[in-house]
Amino acid sequence: MAEPSATEQDAPHGGPPAAAWRSEDWLAVWLGALLILLTLVGIRIDLPKLEWDRAAALGDILGGEPLRQWLLAGAGYLVLSALGISLMGGNVARYVAGFPVVFLLAFVALVIAGNSAMSDIGLEFVLFALFLGLAISNLIGVPDWLAEAVRTEYYIKTGLVVLGAGILFPDILDAGARGLVQALLVATVVWYVCFWLARKFRVDDEFAVMLSSAVAICGVSAAIATCGAIQGDRKKLSYVTSLVLLVAVPMLVVMPWVVKTLDIPEVVGGAWLGGTLDTSGSVVAAAELISESALKAGVIVKFSQNVLIGLAAFVLSVWWTMRRREGAERPSARVIWERFPKFVLGFLVASLVFSFLLSEATVADTKGILTSLRTLWFALAFASIGLETRFADLVTAEGGRPALAFVLAQTFNVAWTLLLAYLLFGGVLFSVPDF
Repeated sequence: MAEPSATEQDAPHGGPPAAAWRSEDWLAVWLGALLILLTLVGIRIDLPKLEWDRAAALGDILGGEPLRQWLLAGAGYLVLSALGISLMGGNVARYVAGFPVVFLLAFVALVIAGNSAMSDIGLEFVLFALFLGLAISNLIGVPDWLAEAVRTEYYIKTGLVVLGAGILFPDILDAGARGLVQALLVATVVWYVCFWLARKFRVDDEFAVMLSSAVAICGVSAAIATCGAIQGDRKKLSYVTSLVLLVAVPMLVVMPWVVKTLDIPEVVGGAWLGGTLDTSGSVVAAAELISESALKAGVIVKFSQNVLIGLAAFVLSVWWTMRRREGAERPSARVIWERFPKFVLGFLVASLVFSFLLSEATVADTKGILTSLRTLWFALAFASIGLETRFADLVTAEGGRPALAFVLAQTFNVAWTLLLAYLLFGGVLFSVPDF
């Protein structure tokens, strides 16, 4: 049976195929680019921070001006995204009816994650958005009018295009040669080991690729980018994301204790944390338990891994589309182009523009706004993943083999990264950095 073309694959919810420029991939590029352009010209969706540590502070967030701004942002997202739904041929009326529910779940998840107790232990909004969606889908069910707004890939791809504006090429050099060398060696070696383990445990390739990117590059963000690059199953992405965040919690408690107990040099310990903990929040939380120098080393290494997201997504996109399938010839250049996820191009163009065409002042001025816009898209995406996933799918996924592969790969990652941290930051190959 012939495989569907890219436009057929992007047909909305079983509807007729969209023209190429109106496919979900391209519309995510147009929407992400529009948001970036509006931000650059001064028409901005400014989202207030949702950080709080006590009930009174929470009341300030949920009342008055902050809440009004969030509701206006939700209305703006609804209008812009509904335009894309219309161009794709979706049911706009049902989308407009369902979007407020998805937005509410995303907002509640962001509020919960904004609590200082949650941030201190490294729990991020993606986990809460996923679990809130799962609660509704498993306890109540998702009606047809809401299902139209459950657009996981649409939200993820748009958010990834906006993410490109925050991944700057000059920052790769600013992060330091040591951090970049460690990031490259961790990403390549650990990725291969995890993929090899997954295959040994008979985990399918799609699952294995997402697991490998998550453990080897930078956790949730890498898993999201990889899922989009290979057009992966969102249920598998929710599984990987949950696994990443749950494993990170005990690690961020145990690893600082190990650093102090074994008298590991603080800078080495920080680099170790930065290369093994899979979320930026958990790196900061754990490194702050050691020292300021450990924090700086950890952030440098983690940032070096973060900048590999775009490169990894591009390489995986090409590799995935060119893979030889059983009984099939290698695809032609035209087929590769049709299958290639266009949001990756949007990501790279945004990164190039913000790296080389805009002034440092403009980049700095828009960084916070674009970060919050991207975060909201991802929150919508993970609420959607929860809404279309059953708990049983997560618990019984391939008999627990993906989880075993992930844990074993993370164990290898811990040992391998500690060795690299000693070699690069411990005065073995280079002098100890002065932080």
